[in-house]
Amino acid sequence: MAPAGSVVAIGAFDGLHRGHQALLAEVRLRAGELDLAPGVVSFEPLPRAYFSPEPVPRLSGVREKLRGFAAAGMAQVLLLRFNAALTAMSAEDFVRRVLVHRMAAREVWVGSDFRFGHKRAGDVAMLARMGRELGFATHVMPPVLLEGARVSATRVRGLLAAGEFAGAAPLLGRPFVIEGRIERGNQLGRTLGFPTANIHLRRRVSPVLGIFAVRVGLGEAPCSWPGVASLGLRPTVNQVTQPVLEVHLFDFEGDLYGRRMAVEFVAKLREEQKFDGLEALTEQMHRDARQARELLGMNPRLAEA
Repeated sequence: MAPAGSVVAIGAFDGLHRGHQALLAEVRLRAGELDLAPGVVSFEPLPRAYFSPEPVPRLSGVREKLRGFAAAGMAQVLLLRFNAALTAMSAEDFVRRVLVHRMAAREVWVGSDFRFGHKRAGDVAMLARMGRELGFATHVMPPVLLEGARVSATRVRGLLAAGEFAGAAPLLGRPFVIEGRIERGNQLGRTLGFPTANIHLRRRVSPVLGIFAVRVGLGEAPCSWPGVASLGLRPTVNQVTQPVLEVHLFDFEGDLYGRRMAVEFVAKLREEQKFDGLEALTEQMHRDARQARELLGMNPRLAEA
């Protein structure tokens, strides 16, 4: 709880794209002007994913989202578990219990399409009306436009799924990155001449699948090390039920197990496919490496060394 009161943003904030960044910047500005705490209320899992019968791709994990809130200057973060109990909470109870009691809200900032409470009964008009009764002001953040269209997580997901990383980056305000801890695999890549650092996505659904030219950052280092990556179900060998991100770092030697890795997606090379045996797979991996080196400004001939 924020005893002195807070200025609060509410939303799912998947990916913390430029629209989200503008909202959080406004909250931080207003909190500074009013000498209140800047805060945010968000949800996990994403409400859209909770209700969807199909898996919903995510632009960021919980860790990245929380780090983004900290970078945006949010002093108070309330991450609510989106479950049956929360979906059953009435809009009026959400305002009283979450915004007033837990966040001591003096201003609440939302998007124009914000809905909340059981069966999405609450809207901006209800929020404003209850705010007048309970002592907080309601503000609607206008959409952020880029090239005449609204910046949204749905738009970013569509661009990423199409391999349009250069188009998605301006909407995100940064390149698209997947982060995680490197885990030990079956080391098949090493026997084929392509040792990989693996991140298991588990239940997180990626908006991208296929083979990619990438840049990698290890630990806190920026994404600068070139590589080639596969993200998918490994159909040729050792099929898995959940996607795995496998990254071969060019010209790298060393033990990476247990380290955190950030993978920046630069260009999509092709879709994942099943090959008739390891020989055909290895030949394609060499072609992928040559293409990735070229796209990353390296000498593609080094892939043959």
